[in-house]
This record gives sequence, C-alpha cells and structure tokens, in this order.
Amino acid sequence: MLKSRSVYNQEHEMFRDAVRGFIKAEIAPHFARWEEAGIVDRSYWTAGGRAGLLCPQVPEQYGGAGVNFEYNAIVVEEIGYAGYAGPLTNFSVHSDVCAGYILKAGSEEQKAHWLPRMVTGETVCAIAMTEPGTGSDLQGVKTRAVRDGEVYRVSGAKTFISNGQHCDLVIVVARTSDAPGAKGLSLILVETDRPGFRRGGKLHKLGHLSSDTSEMFFDEVEVPITNLMGAEGAGFSTLMNELPQERLIIAVHSMAAAQRAFDITCDYVRERKVFGKSVADFQNTRYKLADLKADLLMGWAFVDQCLAKHVRGELSALDASTAKLWCTEMHGRLVDQCLQFHGGYGFMREYEICRLFADARVQRIYGGTSEIMRELISRNLQS
Repeated sequence: MLKSRSVYNQEHEMFRDAVRGFIKAEIAPHFARWEEAGIVDRSYWTAGGRAGLLCPQVPEQYGGAGVNFEYNAIVVEEIGYAGYAGPLTNFSVHSDVCAGYILKAGSEEQKAHWLPRMVTGETVCAIAMTEPGTGSDLQGVKTRAVRDGEVYRVSGAKTFISNGQHCDLVIVVARTSDAPGAKGLSLILVETDRPGFRRGGKLHKLGHLSSDTSEMFFDEVEVPITNLMGAEGAGFSTLMNELPQERLIIAVHSMAAAQRAFDITCDYVRERKVFGKSVADFQNTRYKLADLKADLLMGWAFVDQCLAKHVRGELSALDASTAKLWCTEMHGRLVDQCLQFHGGYGFMREYEICRLFADARVQRIYGGTSEIMRELISRNLQS
C-alpha cells in the first residue's frame, strides 16, 4: 500500500494496524474453506463487530464509534489489499451501503433499533435493488409494496443480492404507487424471518466466491407501515443521494486490489527466470510495469481527493462516477497484464493472481456498470 497519504493521520494508521491484525486472525485461517463453501461463517460477523470494523461511521448514540468515513475506507483497503474480495464485499455492503441508507433515510426508531445490532454483527443487512431483467435500470423495478391499512404487502423477486444468505434485514426497493418511472419507488425494511420471504440458493459466480450472493422472493410479505424508510415515493432520490458513497468505496476496493496484484507481480518477475535472466530484466517488463505504476499513483491521488471531499460532504455524483469508472477499468487492465506476466501459472487457481483476476471483473458491473458511469459523466460534459 502507498505510504504517507495526506488523507490519513496517525490515529487512522493505528486503526489500520488493528484491521491487519483482524485479517490475520479472523480471515486468513478460514478463507480457503469459505471460498470452497461459497459463504463465510456467521461468526465472521460477530468477530468484525467485536473488532470495531462494522459501521464505524455510526454515531455513538447508536453503538458505533462515530468516526468519519475514512475509517470505513481503511477496512476496505486492507481487506482488499490482502486479496480477500468475498469477505470484503460482505462487510462493505453491510457497513458502507446499508448503514448509510438507514442513517440518512431511517426514522429515529429504525436507527435506534437496527444500527446497534448492525455494529455488533448481530444483524446482517442487505439491500435489494436489482431484479431479473432490470439490471442497472432502477426505474424498471417491478417489486410492489401495497399498503393495506397499517401494513404493506411486499411481492416480487430480486437477484444478485450480496449477503443474501446471512442477512436478517433487507432494504427493499419497491414500487408503492403507479406513478411512472422512478416516482413511485420507496424503500421498505423487510425482516427475513417474516412469512412469505424466501431466499434462493447461493448463486455460483466467477469471483468473490465467499461472498454469499442470492436471489430473494417476496410473496405478500406483510410488514408494518413503520418499516417504510423516508417518505413514500422518495426511494429513488434517496438512492441517488447515497450511490456516490457506494461508488467511491468500490473505487477504493479496486485501487487496493490492483495494488496487491501489482506488488505480487513485481515480486514474481524478479524471481522468475527466462533465457538465463529474470523477467524483470527485460525492457518490455520494466516499461509495462512503469505504466501500471503510473496508473496506480494517479488512481490513488484521485481516490484520496474524492475521499477527502466525501468526509467534508462535498463529493459529487460526477466525481464518484468518474472514480468508479476509471479505477475499476484500470483495475481490470492491470490484473490482466499482471496475469500475463505470470504466464501459464497465472491461469492456475493456486496462484493468487488468478483469483485476483477473477475477483476484479465484477467491479465494472455492480454499483452501476461502466456504461452507466459513462452516461452519468456525459451529462456533465459542458461543466
């Protein structure tokens, strides 16, 4: 990882050391088994809670540390740099995405009830946006929440839901009126022990294998109207306000994972001998690595700039979309080149670069595809 980054101070670095200790004790010994099983142990969540890694931005009144979002970024950077994409996705969706929605859109009662449980890992949270056939087009959501007196009845199907097997609480994007497009969308909290809720099996993915990703089905799931987050019909605007944070943290993940791929590749090409000398001694290798190094330095600089803006409450949708687009696309290019330097061994699962290559691919898809990012950026071409 880069050193002497101005966005962080000594207290941040002390927390970083604690995260590294957690990774060594709680992830590394179990990771291979989790990857094989396609899911982490439930104890991973409570261990994360004990270590203070879950939802550190949550205010102290709700059980959190009440620190700024840079602490969330440190958790992502360190688990990402260690190469553990699946467990990272588990924590990040819970802490960086779901907790953000509850903090910004939840009622006082919802915050007081759920946030302390999320901080300890007692409650695992997921967010259900994507549906079969909708992809990144949230305006096409068909899941409905029909009000009947003092309850909503939620019906529909969701897919590609991270934390889908472990979650106890789901933030569901549902249509609460027949208003066209995004105007009828609302956010509904659904507890997964309610009748009518059903999980599909774990989806089999290219990468992030130990992150449990699932389909979800809602068959007239009855929840009280107090489970509505924010106002009816305000769901889309809430999503748009919170998506920059999600896209920034995906960019942070890509930078950390790309740095990992670069560092292990530098070590590999120094050791690997071809035609009597190390691969690193060839000009082609050095020049390509120089290009990758320049990409990493530029990426870290922009991500740190965005992170500082976010902490000040100044991160724009344009900046977040740009960070996600550039960092994830760079990440993909970099791991592809790094795998190439490993030759045939890079195609073997026992080599870390193979897993890093597979794990990198989804970064350009979730949180809004690269094509969606380009569309959002293009709307600001005159700015």
